[in-house]
Amino acid sequence: MARAGYRSVAELDAALVDCRACPRLVDWREQVAREKRAAFRDEEYWGRPVPGIGPADARLLIVGLAPAAHGANRTGRMFTGDRSGDVLFAALHAVGLANQSTAVHRDDGLALHGTRITAPVHCAPPDNRPTPQERDTCSAWLRAELALLRPRAVVVLGGFGWQALLPQLAAAGWEVPRPRPKFGHGVQVELAGPWPLRVFGSYHVSQQNTFTGRLTPAMLEDVLRAAAGAAGLSR
Repeated sequence: MARAGYRSVAELDAALVDCRACPRLVDWREQVAREKRAAFRDEEYWGRPVPGIGPADARLLIVGLAPAAHGANRTGRMFTGDRSGDVLFAALHAVGLANQSTAVHRDDGLALHGTRITAPVHCAPPDNRPTPQERDTCSAWLRAELALLRPRAVVVLGGFGWQALLPQLAAAGWEVPRPRPKFGHGVQVELAGPWPLRVFGSYHVSQQNTFTGRLTPAMLEDVLRAAAGAAGLSR
């Protein structure tokens, strides 16, 4: 679990990748890394907690759900190597927040502009479903990351991330309305607190949403563009 007092995002990430706080998640991520998917049988899986990706001075934070078993759990980088990442990085590139539209492995040259991607749960969970206890155990990493980054805007991908993030913002001193704002695509919430923060909701970039048309590239780009503006990031 995370401890207070990290001096940098790099120090936080180095500690995170050694976390073994959730036995079920440790067993699953390592089992997947051993057994592999046939298409990736010749690759060495990461099989550890996956840290965030992006510059340490990012003004925009994107919060997902958890690493995919054969995506980030394989490549060691958030949203890298799976269909969800294909959609996300294409949209980030389209609005000027990434230097390229694809992300296939950790050394492919990807760079994010003023943006960092993280998750409320850093280990791949069975069936993509962390338990509430696993979410709460992992929340200390998210709190530490928020304190180090000091973002001006956050895009939350999906209801799970929304439910995980708002309590952490409240605990860190932001004035989160009660009842808490409901998640929805395109929802925006302006929060007063340690510094002004605007939180944006977007449907998750999962295949269930993108294949059915519930989330289109244009819809995602609209949210990312608005969040970039709120964070003060120029194209």
